[in-house]
Order: sequence, then structure tokens, then C-alpha cells
Amino acid sequence: MAEPYVADERAATGRHIIQARHEFRGLRTAEHYFTVPLTHQADVPDETITVFAREYSSTDHSADEAAKLPWLLFLQGGPGGRGNRVTSLSGWMKAAAKDFRILMLDQRGTGLSTPIERQSLELRGDAASQAEYLTRFRADSIVADAEYIRGVLGSGPWSVLGQSFGGFCALTYLSYAPEGLREVLITGGLAPLQGSAERVYQATFRRVAARNAEYFSWYPEDRKKVTRIARHLEQHPEFLASGERLTPERFQMVGSFLGGNTRVDALHYLLEDAFIDTPSGERLSESFLEQVRGLVSRAANPLYAVLHESIYAQGEATNWAAWRVLEDYPEFKPEAGEPLLTGEMVYPWNFEQDPALVPLRDVAEQLAARKDWKPLYDPTRLASNTVPVAAAVYKDDIYVDHDLSLETAAAVRGLQTWVTSDFHHDGIGEDGEGIFGRLFGMVRANR
Repeated sequence: MAEPYVADERAATGRHIIQARHEFRGLRTAEHYFTVPLTHQADVPDETITVFAREYSSTDHSADEAAKLPWLLFLQGGPGGRGNRVTSLSGWMKAAAKDFRILMLDQRGTGLSTPIERQSLELRGDAASQAEYLTRFRADSIVADAEYIRGVLGSGPWSVLGQSFGGFCALTYLSYAPEGLREVLITGGLAPLQGSAERVYQATFRRVAARNAEYFSWYPEDRKKVTRIARHLEQHPEFLASGERLTPERFQMVGSFLGGNTRVDALHYLLEDAFIDTPSGERLSESFLEQVRGLVSRAANPLYAVLHESIYAQGEATNWAAWRVLEDYPEFKPEAGEPLLTGEMVYPWNFEQDPALVPLRDVAEQLAARKDWKPLYDPTRLASNTVPVAAAVYKDDIYVDHDLSLETAAAVRGLQTWVTSDFHHDGIGEDGEGIFGRLFGMVRANR
């Protein structure tokens, strides 16, 4: 069993500062800073970190009316993703703001919540000390922060919306602190409750291969273009503006476009910019290289790479699961005759080729080898769940597998699913208002 989460009297005396309030374009914001324990154990004296959250409400409500609305906590995808910064209420937020104050959390280590980058990690000491510190930045700690913050705010059980990794966190919340939850909405985020990370990547490679096939059926000319770029990169050194070499395997990372309805066609526009004639022959254009740089660098979000496989780890080492499973899918290797584009997999070479990750190589190795990961879910408690839960499961999601999602749904008592092929992983970015409305209606219908 994982350590129980503590929401004791410390929460009532925890430091909480509202640093600024603003109002513009139909929304009202407040910037909350919370001082929380690094480790949430009642009997362990601990250092503290800062967790930031921005409150959003609609000016359709007066300030006094908004202050009386219940809270909706949004848990972002990731790992390592900060809360959304928005300049107007649209999509799911527009729908939610009719009934809620939205608390947009910067999960610990992201955004303004004691952010983690290679420079700040150096303050922790050697690689082993840094890795030990990072074990406190998984879903269990994020949920403990949320419960602590709920206590500081004096809120009763609140509603939670979890997108992708945020849905994983919501399942952890249901496992260890369900008393803090009124209802839970999950979009593209039903994590496998048990089993190794290999199960995830076996499913991921199959889904990404199918998505490659679908994409190339729409844009058959791009099949040759992808292979041509990969072969070019093998034979001709090409460098990004930041100075690092673009290798064939890094180029394959542009497959991140395949994970959504709203982005997939943009991949074609990226590829059509690839080549340009120069005095020294055909080269990759600077326009193309600059677009690719933003897709293959983890400088803006190093936690995504460092912690990615650990979000599945419970009681055993991940040991670079995606890298090992790759051996079963040679069509994804850069030297394949027609290499496929990849998805969210993280490999050891990322920490050799990406300058933002090179300083974290030893830390990543420590985390990959770690065996004593605590459980993130309590299957027994989930089997007796009483909190209303509704989840959107995307049939062709390449990041969170449909079959594994339904396996999890069946293990959570009362969890309702909406299975759809109309959206991919970025569904709430495409029709957030409609998806939120449907899930909200599902949980409220059962009250």
C-alpha cells in the first residue's frame, strides 16, 4: 500500500498567498501560491515547496457570486505539463465556468510550482540525490498537494477534470483520497492499474503503427518524403538553429502530430517545407528545421522525458521499457526501409542527443533502474468506489490505449465510459465544450 495522504490540521495553517487579481475579456483571475510539504507524511518533518494555481471565473457572475461557486480542479496532461494559460474562456472552460470556479493547477515541478529544470536540479546534489528528489513528483504527490490545497481553501469535496496524465492523477485521487472528490471527469486518461510499462508500450507501438498507415493513406506522397528525409539525414549532417544535429531518430519524433485530429493534417504542411536547392545541393530548409526544433527539443519540458516511464512504475523498474519493446517493432527503427514516425516514447538516446536532456542522463538512468516505486492505485478501493466518474475513451488514441482504458474502466465501480472514434487524444482541444458537457451530464444524471 502507498502511504496514506494527509489532510490534517497543517492544511488550515498552510501558507497561502493571492498575489494578484485581474479581469479581462469576460474572465476573472486570481493567482494563488501555496506552500506545501515536499513529502506529505504527518510524522515526517520536511522541507516545503511552492505550488501555484490560477483561479478562473466568468464575469457573467459577479465577484461575490463567483466566490460562492464550487471548485473544479483541472489536472493537466504530461507529465511535466503546466496548467493552461488562457486569455479568454472558450471550449471546456467556457462550459465549466457556468457552474464552477476553475482552479488551474501547475503541478509540482512545472510552471510556477518550484519548477524543475536541469539548472535547478543541480541544487539537489549528485545524480542519485536528484533522482531521489524526483520520486516526489509523481501522481501520488500531485494528489497530496491537491488535497492539501483543498484544505487550505476550506473547500468541501470538489470536482476534478483530468486530461491524459491528469486522468491518471484522478485515478490516484480516487484510490487514496476519494473523500475529497464530489465527481470526476476524465478525458483520454484511464491508466492501466496494474502490470509493467511494457504492456503500455506494446499497445502504443501497435496504435502508432496503425495511425502511420492511416496518415499515409491520406497523404501517400508523404510516405516517400519521410523516407527521403531519413536517408538524407543519415548521409548529410543537418543542424538545428540551436547547434545540435538533427538525426533520423529525432526527426521521427514529428510523429507527435499523429496524436490528434486537430494537428494531424499539419504534418503534411510541415513535410512539404522539407527540401530546398542550394549551391551545395539539396538540403533541408531552415524553415523546416526551425519547425522541427520545437517538436524534438525537451528544453521547455524536461520532466516529460525524465519522468515519462515512471508514471507507470509500481513496484518494479521500468528499465527503458519503450527502448526494449522497440525490438519487437523494427519498422520504427530509423534504419528500416520505410521508417515509421514515432509517438510519445522516450529512449536512452534522447539523453545523448538533446542538449536539454544531456545533463540529466545519469538521473534518467537512476530512475529507469529504480525498483522501489510505491503503488499509484488501490484496486480494492477502486472496486468499491462511490464517487461519480465519467470518462471519454478515444477509440484510436495513440497515447492512451483504448483496450487498456476499458480494462481500467471495468475495475472502477460505477465508472461510466463514453467510447468514441470522433476524437483523438486532443479531443478537448477540438470540442472541449461538447465533451465537458457530455461527461458532466453523465456524472450528474446519476446523483
